[in-house]
Amino acid sequence: QVQLVESGGGLVQAGDSLRLSCAASGRTFSTYAMGWFRQAPGKEREFVSAMSSRGGNTFYADSVKGRFTISRDNAKNTVYLQMNSLKPEDTAVYYCAAKARLSYSADNNAQNYDYWGQGTQVTVSS
Repeated sequence: QVQLVESGGGLVQAGDSLRLSCAASGRTFSTYAMGWFRQAPGKEREFVSAMSSRGGNTFYADSVKGRFTISRDNAKNTVYLQMNSLKPEDTAVYYCAAKARLSYSADNNAQNYDYWGQGTQVTVSS
């Protein structure tokens, strides 16, 4: 069983930055493919960013490309989402997800992920 705990959300103004963290349990974190998804009120969950196992490949939704950066620190069992130039439309609950098996693709399909965190709220005011 893999546990994921997100942190770093908050209330910011448009144009500000936030860095989300997702701490994972498990001895083989470096083999996990990781993803970030978000869900705004009244909307379906949507893909934000993903990173393959070992970090070789990354993928971003068009809406965040050039503003968000996914990264990982395997020594800390943590994946990050650096969010810059935040916009009100980025307001959502952000979830990290893990595929607890080796994967060389940065996967944008939520159904392919095995474990999910509880989410962290990001609110961007205009």
